[in-house]
Parts: sequence; C-alpha cells; structure tokens
Amino acid sequence: MRFLHTSDWHLGRTLHNVDLIDAQRSVLGQIVQLVRDPPDGIDIDAVLIAGDIYDRAVPPVEAVALFSEILTQLTRYTTVIVTSGNHDSAIRLGFGSGLFTDRLHVHSSLADIGRPVLIGDAAVYPLPYLDPDAARIALADRSADGPGEPLARSHEAIMSAALGRVRQDLATRPAGTRSVVMAHAFVMGGAVSDSERSIVVGGVEHVPAELFAGLDYIALGHLHGAQQPASATATVLRYSGSPLRYSFSERGHRKGVTLVDLPPGQGARVTSLDLRQPREMAELRGPLEDLIASASFAGYEQSWVKVTVTDRARPERLFDRLQSRFPHVLQVLHEPAGAAGTARTGRATATSVRELGSDFVSYVSRAPADSTELDLFEQAYERAALGLGRSA
Repeated sequence: MRFLHTSDWHLGRTLHNVDLIDAQRSVLGQIVQLVRDPPDGIDIDAVLIAGDIYDRAVPPVEAVALFSEILTQLTRYTTVIVTSGNHDSAIRLGFGSGLFTDRLHVHSSLADIGRPVLIGDAAVYPLPYLDPDAARIALADRSADGPGEPLARSHEAIMSAALGRVRQDLATRPAGTRSVVMAHAFVMGGAVSDSERSIVVGGVEHVPAELFAGLDYIALGHLHGAQQPASATATVLRYSGSPLRYSFSERGHRKGVTLVDLPPGQGARVTSLDLRQPREMAELRGPLEDLIASASFAGYEQSWVKVTVTDRARPERLFDRLQSRFPHVLQVLHEPAGAAGTARTGRATATSVRELGSDFVSYVSRAPADSTELDLFEQAYERAALGLGRSA
C-alpha cells in the first residue's frame, strides 16, 4: 500500500497582508502532479490530508473554490481522505460528506471516530481535531444508564479515548490488516514555528508518542515543519509539514509531502518529496546603503524578505527605498547598530509626522504616498494631538 500524506494547507491565509492564494495553487498543483505521475511510477492508493485545510472557520470564497478545484483533480486519480484541524470549522468542512463518492472521504465528526476507510489491506482511521472541551463528554464511556463521567480536560486523555475506539475496531479486522491513523495534534517532541496556533487547554497541549504504540503509521498534522517526533515505540509518526512557508521562522524549512509505503509484513517506510516554493523567503540585515547597493543581496530581489536596517539614525523614506530593490519586502525593522533589542518597524520610529505617514501608506498600499495623502495624514495627526491636549 502507498499513501501520500499532507496537511496544514491553510487556504485563505495571508502573509503580512499579502494574498497567498496563487502561491497555494502552485504548491497544491504540484501535489496533484505527484499523484498523477508518481516519481517512481508506483500508484498512490490514497491522499491523506491531516487537518487545517482552511486558515479560519469561515474561509474566503477563493479558498473554498481552490479546495474544490484541487479535490476534483485529485479524485480523478486516487482516493482522498480529509480530516478537520483546529483552524477548521468541523461542521462546515464536513457539510455534504454523506453525499460524497467513494473517492472522497471527509471525517470531521466525533461520531466518525473508530470508523475506518478501508483501502486494500489497510484500515485508515481519520481523527478530526479533538478539542478537549468538546470531546471529553462525547468520548466518555457509555453504559445502559447513559454517558459516564467526562474525561479529563487534556489532549492526552481525549486522544487516548479516541485511540481506544480505533483499537476496538482494529481487533475486529482480519489478521494482517495494516493500521493508519490520521491525527491533528501536538505530539511530544515536535518542533514548533511561529505560524501555528496554540492548542493549549488546561495548561497542557502535548500528546505522548507512546499513545500510538502498536499502530503502523500515524499521519500527523498541526506542526508546519516536516519531522518525526521522538518515539519509544516501533510506530512511525510523521508530520508532513505545511506545503508552503507561512512565517519567516519557516524560511529554512524544506517544504513538501510524505510518501508512505506499507510493504506486507514490514514497517512503514517514508520518503520526503520536496515542493518547489513559488517565492523564497529571507531575512536581511545591514546598513541601508549596503542593502540597496551591495551585490551580496542580489539573490534576494525576488524573495519575500524581512529587513532589519542597522543605520544609527533612521533613514528617510525607509520602506520606499528598500522596496525599490526588493519589491516583495514584507517587514522592515530599524535596529541601530549597538542597540540590540530595540528593533522597531519603520512605521513606529518615524522622525516626523509626514515621514510616518509615508511609511504607513507605502506599507499598506504597496505604493508611494502622494502629497495629498500626506497632507491628510498630517491634518488628522494634528487634530488628534489637539484633542489629546484638551483632555489632558
């Protein structure tokens, strides 16, 4: 059996106010190409998407349209199994799932836990994101008298109960059935980045890797860096990572998907497949004139960049001048040499009201401010300052 594991698409996300829908279309199109034409010619039996399809519960229409477009393409070639993540609305993502064809399975309801999707000799158990506040009652043991005591308010207790249902079902399957679990969780030992939303509940967000012992492969979502959390068991746990960089803390990540092979009678084998990034990402630092003129920065002119300017005095028209060389600059900081720890954005360190207005308009509109805009900005500032003076 062969699966392609991906997660954390975050459709609808922006990067410092830059729309990423075209970049997302580019990397997801590469996933479709991998499924259509596997690099070694061996067919992929299913694509596993382990949560955070969207970046927020009510995604923009462009994000929904892109997800529909990619699903339509993928299901031409293979089965697709989708679970909800902590950014998704489980109800919205799962709408109409009962009407889907055998090529598409969306599991976003707690009622689906323990009900596998059977692919060849493998049972795939998709677990929706398990919010302890919602799941501690739904997953509590039941008796003839009704539900039992709610589970402890922790991710470990909820995941343990969900995996209990998985193992109960797996025990009814023929000997030799391979077991795959899709889970959106923070497994202990994973490395985080700046772009993941915390799932702390009751002060605890981690799930011990040992909970998954005895299963063949755990397709994880939530952390954006591809990685294998440390585990004391023979079970292979893997984060595929997000297919696109979503913060400057991810600039060193190799983004891609995970190819999972389950040979008969053998452990899971994983292979990382890289995805070409539509635009590279970099952090630059130095005096403004060096940043603008030095050939050493030439390789970053088409990258998304975060720039820290180290001039002792804040240069005029800072954002505009950087943008003249780096048209995709997203963030500008001013940190005078020898004053580490005092970094501020170009907007916050302006030496005049008109300079502040110029940087603000350039940052928001990605175009230089004209004199009319600066006049209005200055007038608004003066009126606000006058009002503050009267109330003091």
